[in-house]
Amino acid sequence: DNISAEVKKDVNGQPLNPCSREYPRNYIKTGISAIDGLTTLIRGQKLPIFSGNGLPHDQLAAQIVRQASLGEDTDEGFAIVFAAMGVKHDVADFFRRTFEDSGASSHVVMYLNLANDPVVERLITPKVALTAAEYLAFEKGMHILVILTDMTSFAEAMREVSSSRGEIPSRKGYPGYLYSELATLYERAGIVKGCKGSVTQIPILTMPNDDITHPIPDLTGYITEGQIVLDRTLFQKGIYPPINVLPSLSRLMKDGIGEGYTREDHQDLANQLFSSYAHVGEARALASVIGEDELSPIDKKYI
Repeated sequence: DNISAEVKKDVNGQPLNPCSREYPRNYIKTGISAIDGLTTLIRGQKLPIFSGNGLPHDQLAAQIVRQASLGEDTDEGFAIVFAAMGVKHDVADFFRRTFEDSGASSHVVMYLNLANDPVVERLITPKVALTAAEYLAFEKGMHILVILTDMTSFAEAMREVSSSRGEIPSRKGYPGYLYSELATLYERAGIVKGCKGSVTQIPILTMPNDDITHPIPDLTGYITEGQIVLDRTLFQKGIYPPINVLPSLSRLMKDGIGEGYTREDHQDLANQLFSSYAHVGEARALASVIGEDELSPIDKKYI
């Protein structure tokens, strides 16, 4: 069938003039307490999820799509652009079925690149998704949440194309322009002065061998404004979502929470929870030296 488009856009997008950016304020509610409470997602932010092979990042992404909203007491337009790169057929079916069954399909634009699709298509999938998001945000005045999974597949596709072109490899065989290519995608999040809408990004990536110093999470951490880290130990204990609170962080959280946004005591509550988690870490370290029986009653309660 012929599709006649109203508008034609360059998928590479236009770089946002830094002077035309507006500082992100207000939040997006994901319905997941560990994210909303401790690493709040702010409109216009880019907040990646660092996951690993076999961890439930697909279920988490689907849950965010089902539950995400701008919160109560708002009539602003909200939609989700979802792009999956290099996913297997069963995962693609899981996303499609979940969105249809929950009724989320009415406000989701979905791009699927399957594992057996051409590698070159994988490279343009996030660009196409972000172009759609920019159109809806800056021309239709909507608040758009873009979920990109899995950025590791995107980077590996780039490595494959780069090596077939005979380019000189950099760290771990990835091309030297991996950083600038990732930045080109991530920096398309934000709010433009004079526009009603916003583009918020949650890129999901799987860390090879759970190595947070691997080039993909390492470079992503430089560009984005925080990270949500999933932990294999928590997952093996049956905890869902297995978010490791201490290394997780939302750098823009402080400016989009509190009175007038979420609740007045949000920051104090988050600080106390972080402090408690840190205390548990210290108590566990102490217990490994002197044994759990020798701990003080309060340390035992923390554990």
